[in-house]
Amino acid sequence: MSAIQSGDGAVIATEMARLDGFLEAGRGQLPPRLVHFLQNRSYAKALMFLEGEGDIPAGICGGKH
Repeated sequence: MSAIQSGDGAVIATEMARLDGFLEAGRGQLPPRLVHFLQNRSYAKALMFLEGEGDIPAGICGGKH
């Protein structure tokens, strides 16, 4: 998240690829809601989910209305 805030494109690209790898490797074992957040690149929501937040705001994931 700090790379996003600082606009560090190289780190963002590296970490996105890493998260994509984790998603593909663990898709069957991950909670469906976390899979949804990761595949739609809703990283802030994924982090909230992992931290146990109960009130994750609804939004438009992946540009779908």
